[in-house]
Amino acid sequence: MEKIRAFLRWMMIDPRHPEIAQAQYNELRTQIPSLYALLMVNAVAVAYTHYDVAPVYLTVGVLVPMLILTTVRMIAWLRASKITLGPDEAIRKMRQTVLLGSVVAVIYISWSLSLDGYGGPEERGHIALFIAITVIGCIFCLMNLPQAALMVMFIVTVPYLIHYVRQDQDVYFAIAMNIFLVCLVVLQVLISGYTGFCKLVKSQADLAAKQRETELLNAENARLAQTDALTELPNRRYFFNRVATLITNREKQQGKFAVGVIDLDRFKPVNDTYGHKVGDQLLMAVGQRFKELDLDDIEICRLGGDEFGFLYLGDLENAEKTGQSICDLISEPYRIGEMTLTVGASCGIAFYPEAGTTAHALFDRSDYALYNSKTTSRGQTTVYSEEHEARIRSERAIENALQSADLDTEFQVYFQPVVSLPDQIVVGFEALARWHSPVLGKVAPDKFIAVAERTGQINRLTLSLFGKAIKQIKELPGDLSLSFNLSAQDITSAQTVDTLLEAIEQHKVNPRLITFEITETSVIGSYEAAEACLKTLRGAGVKLALDDFGTGYSSLGYLHRLPIDCVKVDRSFVASIHEPVAIGVITSIVNLCRSMEMLCVVEGVEDRTQLDLLKALRCNLVQGYHFAPPMAFSEIAESAASSGTIAGLPLSCTDGMEQLRLSSA
Repeated sequence: MEKIRAFLRWMMIDPRHPEIAQAQYNELRTQIPSLYALLMVNAVAVAYTHYDVAPVYLTVGVLVPMLILTTVRMIAWLRASKITLGPDEAIRKMRQTVLLGSVVAVIYISWSLSLDGYGGPEERGHIALFIAITVIGCIFCLMNLPQAALMVMFIVTVPYLIHYVRQDQDVYFAIAMNIFLVCLVVLQVLISGYTGFCKLVKSQADLAAKQRETELLNAENARLAQTDALTELPNRRYFFNRVATLITNREKQQGKFAVGVIDLDRFKPVNDTYGHKVGDQLLMAVGQRFKELDLDDIEICRLGGDEFGFLYLGDLENAEKTGQSICDLISEPYRIGEMTLTVGASCGIAFYPEAGTTAHALFDRSDYALYNSKTTSRGQTTVYSEEHEARIRSERAIENALQSADLDTEFQVYFQPVVSLPDQIVVGFEALARWHSPVLGKVAPDKFIAVAERTGQINRLTLSLFGKAIKQIKELPGDLSLSFNLSAQDITSAQTVDTLLEAIEQHKVNPRLITFEITETSVIGSYEAAEACLKTLRGAGVKLALDDFGTGYSSLGYLHRLPIDCVKVDRSFVASIHEPVAIGVITSIVNLCRSMEMLCVVEGVEDRTQLDLLKALRCNLVQGYHFAPPMAFSEIAESAASSGTIAGLPLSCTDGMEQLRLSSA
C-alpha cells in the first residue's frame, strides 16, 4: 500500500523536492515545443498519405482541430521558455502537462487507429510507423518528465496492441508488440537517466546549500572580525576599511566627508577606582548610547580602549556641531549598578580631501585635532586646520632634528633658584632643558619635550640632561637641592629609573638632595607601573614632588596613594593671586601640605606684591622670575664663585629644604 501511495505521489510530481521540480521544468521548457512540432509533422504526413483513401472528415476535419490544439500548446511553451517560474508554479505547470499530454495522446492514438481501416498495406504500414516513431519521439522529449512519458507510452501502445489483437493479424501484432517492448526498454533507460538527473540536482542543491551556509558563515565571520566584542559597534578594522572605501568612491564622485576621533575624558580614574568590570560596563553604556544616536549620515566605531571614531557623510558645515552634540551626549550621567558615573568627551575632526587623501593621514589629522581639544579645550570639538598643519610640519622638523641631535653638545641644562622664605635664601635649583639646534636654532622646551615623548626619545634625553645637571650642581658650594622633571615614560620605565639612581651613586651625591618632579597626567597613564618605579626612587632616598598641583581633578587622591614629599603649586594661581578663589586655593594647599608634613613650593612669583602676599600666607618655598629667570650653569657658577650669591640672594650652606621640611613638621 505504501508503494502505491509513493507511486501516486511520484505521478503527481512530489512537492517535497522543489529543487528537482524546478530543474525538471527548466529542461522541459526547451523540449516540449519539439514534441508538439514532431506530432504536427507526423500527423500531416499521415493525413497526406491517406487523403485519397480515407474520408475527408478524418484526414482534414479531425486533423485541423488537432493541429490548432497542438499549435496553441506549442506557442504557450515557447512563451514559457522566457519566463522563470518558482518551484510551486513549476510543479503546477508539470501536473498540467501530465494531464494535457495524456489527453493529446488519447486524441492522436484514436485518430491514427481510425485511419488504420483505410487503404492498403502501404497506408496501414505508415500508420504503424507513425505510431512507433511518434511514441518513441514523445518519450524522448518527455525524458525529464517521466510521469508524462509513462502515461503517453501506455495510452498509445496498449490500445495499439489491443487494436491489432482484435484484427487477428500476426504481422501488425508483432509490430505493435515490438514497439511496446522497445518503449518499455526506452522508458526504463529514461527512468534510470532521470534517477541520475535527480541525484545530480540534489547534489547540486546540497552543494548550493553548503555554499550558502559557507557564505553566511564567512559573512558572519567577517562581521565579527569587524565588530567590537564589548560594545558591538564596528571596530578599528572596519573603520579604516570604510575610510579607504569612502576615499575610493569620493575620488570618482569628487565628494567630501569627515573623519572624527572621540576620546573619553576622566575614564581612566573610573577604571582605576572601580575596576575594569565597571569600566567595561561604562564603555558598553557609551556604545549603547551611540547605537541609539538619532543622527543621519554618521557611522560610529570603537577604535580601542576609550577611543571612538566616526565617519560623517553629511554637510561638512555641520560636522563640528555634530561632533559637539556627540560629546555632549556622552557627558550625560550613566547609571552603572547602584552608581552614577560621569565622563566627558573631546573630539577631533578632519575633512577629506583637505586634511589628507589616505585613511591613515585623515586619522592622524583628526587625532591631532583631538589632542588640541584635550590640551586646550577639553570637552570640545576641534576641526583640523591649516594652523594645525603648520604645527605638524614644525613637529616633524623637530622630530627629524631630534633624531640626529648630538645630546652632549646641543642640549644644555638651565637652573632656576628655589628660594626659602622669609629670609630669601637659595636652597636649591630646578633643572630646565634648553636646546639650540644647528638646524632649527632655539627650540622651546614645551615643543621638543612633547615630540621626544611622542617619538619615544624622552628616556635618552632625560638620562643625558640629568647626568649634566647632577654633575654641575655638585660643583656649587653647600648642599643645594636639585629638582628634575620626569616624564610619564620615565616613571614607567624600570630601566630608566635604575640608570638615574646609578648616576646619583656614580657622582656621589646625597640622594636626599635630589627631587624628581612628576605630574598627575604622567601617573594616570599607567598607575601600577608608575607606582612601582616611584617606590623604587623613594626607597633609594630621593624626594618626589607633585608638579602643577591644583590643576588636576584627583591631586588629593594621589597625595595619599603615592610617596610624595613635596607639592608645587601651579603658576596659574599666583598669576591671579589677587582674586579670592586663587588665594583661597593657595591657602588651602599650603595648609594641607603643613598638615601632611610636606614641602610646598609656589611657582610663578613675578613681582613684589605676589611675594608679600605669599609671605603673609606663610609660604616657605617660592620660585619665579622675581628672583631670577632660568640661567646657564656658567652664569650661576661665576656668580657663586665671585659673590657667594645667586641673583643677589645668598646660598644655603646646609640642606635648606630638609630643614624647612623638619621645621614645618
